Amino acid sequence: MSVTLLANTPNPERVVAAAARLCYAPVGAADLIEGLTGEEVGKLLRTILKSGHLSVCEHATFTFAIEGISRACSHQLVRHRVASYSQQSQRYVKLSKPPMIIPPEVEARPELAAEFIAAAEAAYANYHSLLEAGVEAEDARYLLPQAVETKIVVTMNARELLHLFTLRTCERAQWEIRALAEEMLKLVLPLAPTIFAKAGPACVRGRCPEGKFYCQKPRKLTSDGLIVVDEKTWVYRGQEV
Repeated sequence: MSVTLLANTPNPERVVAAAARLCYAPVGAADLIEGLTGEEVGKLLRTILKSGHLSVCEHATFTFAIEGISRACSHQLVRHRVASYSQQSQRYVKLSKPPMIIPPEVEARPELAAEFIAAAEAAYANYHSLLEAGVEAEDARYLLPQAVETKIVVTMNARELLHLFTLRTCERAQWEIRALAEEMLKLVLPLAPTIFAKAGPACVRGRCPEGKFYCQKPRKLTSDGLIVVDEKTWVYRGQEV
């Protein structure tokens, strides 16, 4: 998996803070953005985040280039509808033999991994048979497995990213999209440390909403971004340390 931040709103936290201050100021946003001190920006953002008035976070956007994820993962990603997506087309890109994503649970069992790979390769072989018979790629692609790798460009605003991180860094999220969300969080955290200071699963900020599916791992988010799972295990943005 490869995740690259292609572009983002310059000074995203200052932009969000100026938008928030504008709602209660007699002067324009251009004047406000120049006049706010770093301390004022941080204080204002913390107040906004605590109060839940997150609409102003939509003024900060981030664009990611994502490669090496499965179609199964991208189908989960695009369910986050407040975003823009541009994905590699299987209608127009004829795939010779693209890499595929093998779930770790399958890969850890050699006999299952062999069956998985054989099934995927058979699907690719049938796909090429259709192409060679003159079937258009847009129809032949119906045979391609969800394990096939894809590439996608994603633009999300900070509010939607906070929502994505809440759902997709949770233990209930599937392993692949959880890893993707963790990589995205690592990229935006240094750029907007106040906005994303408490980004992560809902349980690091309060009660877990998953009910009977609660993972029963006590968690706490410290000021430096460490998630305490238990007394012996610490996780930094998904990586055990």
